[in-house]
Amino acid sequence: MVDDYFIKQAALCSTQDETPTELYEKYDVKKGLRDKDGKGVVTGLTHISRVDGFEMINGVRTPIEGRLIYRGYDIKDFIIGHGERKFSFEEATYLLLFGELPTTSQLEEFKEIIANHRELPTTFLRGVILKAHSKDIMNSMTKSVLSLGAYDDYIGSNEIPVVLKQCISLISVMPMLAAYGYQAYRYYDLNDSLIIHRPDPKLSVAENLLMTLRQDGKFTELE
Repeated sequence: MVDDYFIKQAALCSTQDETPTELYEKYDVKKGLRDKDGKGVVTGLTHISRVDGFEMINGVRTPIEGRLIYRGYDIKDFIIGHGERKFSFEEATYLLLFGELPTTSQLEEFKEIIANHRELPTTFLRGVILKAHSKDIMNSMTKSVLSLGAYDDYIGSNEIPVVLKQCISLISVMPMLAAYGYQAYRYYDLNDSLIIHRPDPKLSVAENLLMTLRQDGKFTELE
C-alpha cells in the first residue's frame, strides 16, 4: 500500500524532473522513439526479424493488420504450415539463431541439445521459484532468469560459443520457469495442490510445457 509520504513526494518528482517540450525540438530528441508524425525512428538494423504495421497505399501510409517476419518467413507460414507439414517451435528457434531452416538431421540434433539443457539446477525449484513465488508469471520468470546467472561460471563472457550455449540453455528452461511459476501461484494463492512434473526428454518444447502445466500431464495431439 502506498502511504501519504510517497504520494506527496511523487508530486515533487513530477515537477522537478519534467523536461520542457522545446528541448526535445532543440536537440532533435525523438520522444518515445517517435517522429512528430508518429512514425517510429530507426535505432538499429537487423535481418533477423521485422514487424510490418503499415503499407504505402496510393502514397498514403496506411495501417494494416500486423505482419511478423522471421528471417524472411511470415510467421503465419509457421502457424499454418504447408498441408500436413507443420513447423515446430524448435524449427523457428533454429531459424532465428542460425538464419536458415534446419535439415531433418540438424533438427533432431538441435532437439537433443535442447532436451539436454532442460533440467534446472539442483534445489532451484524449491530455493528460487517456490520460496519467493509471484502472482505475476512474468515477474516470476524474470526473477528466475536473473537467479540462473548465479549458476553460470561464464556469465561475463562475450565469446560467441559461450553466448550461444547460454541462449539455448535459456530457451530450454524458459517453459519450465513459466510452468513451475504457475504451479507455485496455484499452490500459494489459489490453495490448490502442488504437483510438479519433471520434463520428459522425449517430448518437444511445446509438449513439455503442456505436460508440466497439467496436473495429469495429459494433452491432445491437436494441442
